[in-house]
Amino acid sequence: MKTVQVFYNNKLAGYLSKDGDKYRFVYEKQYLTTTDSRPISLTLPLQEAPYESDILFPAFVNLLSEGSNKAMQVRLLKIDENDYFGLLLATAGGDHIGPLTIKEDHAAAGN
Repeated sequence: MKTVQVFYNNKLAGYLSKDGDKYRFVYEKQYLTTTDSRPISLTLPLQEAPYESDILFPAFVNLLSEGSNKAMQVRLLKIDENDYFGLLLATAGGDHIGPLTIKEDHAAAGN
């Protein structure tokens, strides 16, 4: 299973994971209890129960490049063009527009 941390305006909001062909997003418990916390997306409202899907959630797909930019990224990074999770991890942790940032979850990687 691969897991990444999802930050909303530099606050740890939750964890996105991929296990086989299944995706899962769960909000961090502390994020849920903070009064000024906002959902990372309208399609992922704040809740304790995890979200599960057979496809990558649109909130994260929207962070990925398309067209010629995507083609250049997959070629340079040597990532399969259909590996959205790998592309997300490789490209959504840096400087970009919007409140979401993705970072590798080193604690989960050690398990």
